[in-house]
Amino acid sequence: MGIGVSLSPLAGSVAREGGLGIISSAGLDRLVSRRLKKKIDTYEAVREEVSLAKREGGAVGINIMVAISRDYEDSVRAAIDAKADVIISGGGLPLSLPGIKKPGETALVPVVSSARALTLICRKWERYGYRPDAVVLEGPLAGGHLGFKFDELYSQSNKLENLLPAVKETAMKCGNFPVIVAGGIYSHNDIVRFLRLGADGVQMGTRFLVTEESSASAPYKQAVVDARREDIIVSRKPGSPCGMPFRVLRRAPMFITAKERRRSPHCNKGYLLQKDRQGNFVNCPANAENSAYFCICNGLLSSAGYNPREEEPLYTVGANGYRVDRVLTVRELMHELRGLSAPVPRDADPECPALEASGRMTRTIISTH
Repeated sequence: MGIGVSLSPLAGSVAREGGLGIISSAGLDRLVSRRLKKKIDTYEAVREEVSLAKREGGAVGINIMVAISRDYEDSVRAAIDAKADVIISGGGLPLSLPGIKKPGETALVPVVSSARALTLICRKWERYGYRPDAVVLEGPLAGGHLGFKFDELYSQSNKLENLLPAVKETAMKCGNFPVIVAGGIYSHNDIVRFLRLGADGVQMGTRFLVTEESSASAPYKQAVVDARREDIIVSRKPGSPCGMPFRVLRRAPMFITAKERRRSPHCNKGYLLQKDRQGNFVNCPANAENSAYFCICNGLLSSAGYNPREEEPLYTVGANGYRVDRVLTVRELMHELRGLSAPVPRDADPECPALEASGRMTRTIISTH
C-alpha cells in the first residue's frame, strides 16, 4: 500500500486481531518526523514505527522495497534491531537481503511473481547460508507496482492460481518454506480457495486500505468506495518512474494532471533516486520531463495526508477495489475474512483458517501489505 497508508495504527490493529500487521517503510522518515515534531532519519523512523506497532501484541513486520535503494539497507538494519517479526521485500529482487545484517529472529520473506525469480533468490541467498523463511507470490491483480511486463499482465499463465503450483514446487525444493499469495485476494472464499490450492497464507492490501485504522486520507478511502471497475487501470504513460506497470485510480488528481501534462517535473523527496556513474543518488525520470511519468513519492505522500497542498494525491488500489462499498474497522474486516458474521469478544478464540508453518513463520493467518 506504499507510503503512509500502512503505519503502526493499522499494523498494530491487524496484529492484535491475529493477523500479521505489515508497516510500509516508504517515506517513514518524513511521516514519523512530522508526528514527533523533530527530524529523524530513516533508521530511527523504522525502529520507532516497528516498536510502536509491536506494543499492541501479536506479529508485526515491515515491507521494504528494493527500488528505494537509497534507504534500503538502513531500513533493513533498523527493522532487525527493532525485532520486527518479518521483513517482506519486493519492488525488485532482494538478492542481498540476508547479507545486510544477521536477521536473528526476524524472518526474511522475498516477494516474487514467478518460480524463476524465486529460484534466483534462493541461489543467491545460499551464498549467505540462508534460505527464505517464506515467500510472497504476488499476481497481476495487485495494486501499486506489478512485477510483470505490460504485455504479460493478462496472460492466462500469469493468473495467480496458475503461478502458484510452480512457485510451491520451487519452495519445497529450496527448503519447504511457506508460500503466501497476494494480488486480488478479496474475500473469505478467496482465502479458502487458495489455501485449498496449496497456499499457506494470504497477503491483502486493498481491503485494509479502506479501514478506519488505515492512515490513508478520507478522500482516498472514499475514492475507492466510489470506484467502478473501469476506474481502476494499469498506467503506462504517464506511469511510475520505476518503469514498472502501476495500478491506479484514473480519477486520482495527480494522475489526471500528469496525463494532461500540467504537472511541472520536479523531485524533492528523492526516494526513488538512482545512482549516476559517480555513485551519487541524483537520477529520477519524474524529475526530467512530464510526458511519461508521475511522481509517486509526492503523490502517495499526499494520499496519506502528508502536505497535500504541495502536491495532488495519487491513488493506487488493487484490481478488485471496485468491490469495496464501505469503510470497516480492522476487527470487522478480520471477522468477515474468517467467515464470521459479526465480531466476537476479544477473549474468544474463533476457528479460522490458520497456517502452522516451520521456522520463524508460525500461525500466520492474514498479512497486510
